[in-house]
Amino acid sequence: MKVIRIITGLAGLLMLTLHIPGAFAAPTCENRNNNTHEKLLECVTVDGVRAHQAAFQAIADANNGIRTSGTPGYDESVDYVADKLIAAGYDVTIQPFEFQAFIELSPSVLEQTAPTPAGPIINSTMSYSGSGDVTAAVSTLSTITGCNAADFAGFPAGDIALISRGACTFELKATNAYNAGAAGVVIYNNIPGTLNATLSSTFTLDIPVTSVTQGVGQQLAATPGLSMRLKTDTFRGLALSYNVIAESVGGDPGNVIMAGAHLDSVNEGPGIQDNGSGSAAILETALQMARVNPRNKVRFAWWGAEESGLVGSTYYVNQLTEEEKNDIALYLNFDMIASPNHVFFIYDGDDSDAVGAGPGPEGSAQIESLFESYYTQVGQPFKGTDFSGRSDYGPFIAEGIPSGGIFTGAEGIKTAEEASLWGGTAGDQYDPCYHLACDTFDNVSLNALDINSDAVAYAVLEYAMNAVVLWYETAGIAEDLNGLLPTGDSKTDKSISKAIDSIIDSLDAGYWEEDGDHLTSSGKKVFDEHKKAVRELMKIKDSPSGVDDAIAALVAVDGALARTALDEAIAAGGDPSDIAKAEDEMAMADEEIAKGKFDKAIDHFKKAWENALKAQG
Repeated sequence: MKVIRIITGLAGLLMLTLHIPGAFAAPTCENRNNNTHEKLLECVTVDGVRAHQAAFQAIADANNGIRTSGTPGYDESVDYVADKLIAAGYDVTIQPFEFQAFIELSPSVLEQTAPTPAGPIINSTMSYSGSGDVTAAVSTLSTITGCNAADFAGFPAGDIALISRGACTFELKATNAYNAGAAGVVIYNNIPGTLNATLSSTFTLDIPVTSVTQGVGQQLAATPGLSMRLKTDTFRGLALSYNVIAESVGGDPGNVIMAGAHLDSVNEGPGIQDNGSGSAAILETALQMARVNPRNKVRFAWWGAEESGLVGSTYYVNQLTEEEKNDIALYLNFDMIASPNHVFFIYDGDDSDAVGAGPGPEGSAQIESLFESYYTQVGQPFKGTDFSGRSDYGPFIAEGIPSGGIFTGAEGIKTAEEASLWGGTAGDQYDPCYHLACDTFDNVSLNALDINSDAVAYAVLEYAMNAVVLWYETAGIAEDLNGLLPTGDSKTDKSISKAIDSIIDSLDAGYWEEDGDHLTSSGKKVFDEHKKAVRELMKIKDSPSGVDDAIAALVAVDGALARTALDEAIAAGGDPSDIAKAEDEMAMADEEIAKGKFDKAIDHFKKAWENALKAQG
């Protein structure tokens, strides 16, 4: 029996020509069908992406400097994105949902009042902090992390509690402090860098909670006789927000390619890098793909309330039926793709870095490989980053949907090794303005934005236009069959092994990598090898669990190939006579399936496919 080969990337299947970012002008993009990488990447320009970021900045400027979910600034961002997509011809849905909102009504204040010299201290309000304005002495704890009630033994009621990050949730620290009589809480980081964190939407205690850096916190803890003023002004309560979903009119609805980015900012600033970079890049990609007739249906998503805990994407996934979840072939996530002190990170789909969470669902490794191929072709180094659960891929991974994407770093610190590869400043945050008011139009690496906007377009078009999704499904059928061996019956094992061999032969057919004329012997080979496999599996008496599923899956793949070709012929205005013949063959295939004659059904799908391609000329 042949060994099933694990394909680690698409480079061997689909080596397509890329331009170096910025090398082409785009005079003909407005009305062009950008159905190749070269054409699309010519038209997805950094200027086009920056225009959307400028619009997001203007919206924030008109709305107290923020675009937080539940505020007018976010609602105007939704309108901007939706209006662009509707005008481009997409099927657009604005999906409302309620969530427990947190909105900072005015900037927090943290001031040292004693000993002298007095003065303000840079700080960040913790999400879901209560409101308050208190001037009081500051007390530290016997155990600085404050994770146990006993840590607050003897705490002076009415004081401000100074607590270190680490060992438990911020919510638990603040709750313990409140129960001990603290009038306010300041939590300092336990690593270099700013601390922008949440108490969680379940925190309802009315106590002001803010954060400072590790260095500031340690200095405050070492200051005898310390008193401070702490003021926060916040809203917590139910609010209405929205997801924007835009879907291509064409494409196979049973193979949906999703690309998403969160649209909201934090309370502290306009969020033009986090995540105006990802939001603008997928918007420009969608607009430049508006005239493309994709093989697979493409669905773009702009998520609300990501900064409140992935609320919008979680709501979206939870509303899907099982069939709708199964229709999603993969999800691509683009969150923070132009950090000023950037690194080119790719989500570690195969867990080859062995850091943090395990691998993504089956198929995630191949998404990682696609981005590796892209960066290699444009001459950029890259490294893996963990699926930490901090962005909108989380709900999709939880449902077993293959996921991946790119990222340029947030509050993490750039190493000397990374600075040697990508430039920038070692020892500084990847994004020094992460979750701060300075995350404005100027808080962007134009080089990273240019390269990664093309990466977005490259990946979306790759999956939209090629049969690679069905290739993955076919490979998965072979793997599932391989998992049945040995069955304990030599005849059954022989039939399953022959079926696997035929499936592998179909995977080697050049058809899968072609992007134009599919009327080739390699295309016919796919149907012929699947028919051989199905016939071998149909020989098995008292077949073990999984064999019938494999037969059904192979027939479904061939039906999808035929249906896609037919849809393309109809969309192209192909010859009506040949289209009618293809439709007749599709109907006859369905009849054979109903009779249990799956091998004959594949014959009809093959004839439908041939007639559909003939109709396209």
